[in-house]
Amino acid sequence: MSAPRLAAGVVVARETPDGARLLLLRAFRNWGFPKGLVEAGEEPLAAAIRETKEEAGIVDLEFAWGTEHCDTAPYANNKIARYFVARTRTAVVVLGVNPALGRPEHHEYRWVDLTEAFALAPPRLHAVIAWAAGKIMLAAQLARR
Repeated sequence: MSAPRLAAGVVVARETPDGARLLLLRAFRNWGFPKGLVEAGEEPLAAAIRETKEEAGIVDLEFAWGTEHCDTAPYANNKIARYFVARTRTAVVVLGVNPALGRPEHHEYRWVDLTEAFALAPPRLHAVIAWAAGKIMLAAQLARR
């Protein structure tokens, strides 16, 4: 079996009057977080930041919960996706045009609560969602003290 290919992305969270919302992007019927392959010589965190900017136009990521990460199990031709969690104040997402495709990679975006995130995302992302939610909810509890 070949070595796993590493992708990196960000679980982007935004505070709203109704609580935290996570950014999901849809490509065809598949929902997920902004992510892409880590390029040769690139650090995974740098790739995650780059991909979030390219795919969603978000440039104000704040890694308030640190730079720990959560990896998926291998999928799709032995790819592993490494996710970091960050906060943004950006509400309007701009789906960037992929130069190779001549169009955006994604068809739509949504800011979703945890229930909708679990409903829309594939099962391979459920552990990532739970991990990110734990960080976000703990921070919210501490902020209320």
